[in-house]
This record gives sequence, C-alpha cells and structure tokens, in this order.
Amino acid sequence: MSKILIFGDIYGKLGRQGLAKVLLLWREQYKPDVVIANVENLAHGKGVTLSTMAEMSALGIDVFTSGNHVFHSDQAASECFAKYANFIRPANYLSLNPSSDKGRETGAVPGKGYYRFEKNEQWYCVINLNGQVFFEKQFRGEISSPFTALDRLLGDVAQKGDIILVDVHAEATSEKVALGWHADGRIAALVGTHTHVPTADLWIMPAGTAFVCDIGMTGPQHSVIGVKVENVLGRFLDPAGKYPMEPAEEGPVVVNALFITTEGTRAKSIERLQMVM
Repeated sequence: MSKILIFGDIYGKLGRQGLAKVLLLWREQYKPDVVIANVENLAHGKGVTLSTMAEMSALGIDVFTSGNHVFHSDQAASECFAKYANFIRPANYLSLNPSSDKGRETGAVPGKGYYRFEKNEQWYCVINLNGQVFFEKQFRGEISSPFTALDRLLGDVAQKGDIILVDVHAEATSEKVALGWHADGRIAALVGTHTHVPTADLWIMPAGTAFVCDIGMTGPQHSVIGVKVENVLGRFLDPAGKYPMEPAEEGPVVVNALFITTEGTRAKSIERLQMVM
C-alpha cells in the first residue's frame, strides 16, 4: 500500500508558510510515502521563482505540478524547470505564443508534462494536464485536448506497475468529471486544481480511480481565492477602477489537501484534509 499526500494550489507567501507548518504535522500523522504540491501560484500569487522553489524543495516534496500561471515570469519558470526535474507543467501545452509553430512537449514550451520516479521500491508517474474549457483568456498559448494527451502519456511514458497520479488544472467541473471517467481504471487518481475552492465530490470511481474536482488552495483564508478582498470587491463594484490582483498577506491560512491510499496500482481510499491556522 502506498500513501500519497497531495496539496492544491499553494498561494503566495501565506500559502508557503502554511504548507511548511502543516506538512510537518501531517508527515507525522499520516506518514505519506509521496508528497505532491501544485505551485503555479507560489510567487506572489502567480508563477514561480528560484527562491520560492528552493523554499518548497527544502521541505522534501517529491513532485511539483503547475498550471496556466506558471509562465507568468517566463525566465524564472525556465530557470526552475532547468533546475528541478520534479517540477512539471501541463503536458498538453503546445506553445506559449498562438502565432508560433505548434510544438510538442519538448518543443516550444519549457519543461515537461510528467515526472516518473522510484521511491521505496515503487514506481510512480505523475502527470499534469490543463483543461480547455473557459481557458481562452487564461492562457496565452495553445492547449491541446487533455483527453488525447492523457492517452498518449499512458501509452508512451507510464509503465506496468506504476502508480499513476494526474493533476488536471481546469475550470469546468464537467470537463474534469468527463476526464475522470475517461481515466477510470487506468490510473490511481485524477485530482483537480485551479479553482482554489475544495469540492465535496471526492470518491473512488467504479474501476478504482480516486477522483475530486478540486483539492482547494493553501493560502490566505480572508481573501477571494487568494486575492485581497477589497481589490476583488472593487473590480465588481467599480468596473472602471483599477484594482490589482494582489495576494492577501495577513490573517489565517487555510490548508487543503488530499490523502490517498492505494492497493496495487488503484486507489483504496481518498480523504479530504483541511486545517486553518
């Protein structure tokens, strides 16, 4: 049996601080074999930097997934991908510039969309995907079908005996649920990130795949999905004004995660974890 702890979007400074504190407690309580965290919002709410990635890497996290904000600072993202082999981005990103030639995983877009590794004599394959629905204005490049990208990676990368875990960074619940059914029985878990709000639909699907639409973020609780409340309210109440999407950096931190156990290469249990501190 393998025990896997997965954190959703780590948002800004408060998210990093909260993760560091809670991970110590949950390592002792749950004794996970593998820890995975989504870091696309790591640095001031958007993207990554070498310093913030070093801060997370020091915690002993096994795999870092990401999403549409990871290229907020192109140079910093490229530097992080070059330094951390266990830092991945959605495999179905084709390019960063819609007018450029379409590339594959090793072409126009820095980084890789999967990370396969061995730990305690068990092989794991972590895959990162991005949804297409409602992403027309959320990613400046091209995104191919996550369904066909998953099929390709399961055929070309994953090996027999791997515990396969998928982070699907997506907006639409329908797309995530459909992808869960498409993957059921072929992977151990498909978990959603991106919306920052934990959903109550976690379950083990009929053929043995653990599923949830969204893990939820780790970040400032007194916020609007991580951003200062007054700034977001200003955008709604005063559309003509200018209100930057700045992360909240005061108040309590909410930490959301999933604890998944496996039997063989399929899920045995899935539990939602939450702590406010």
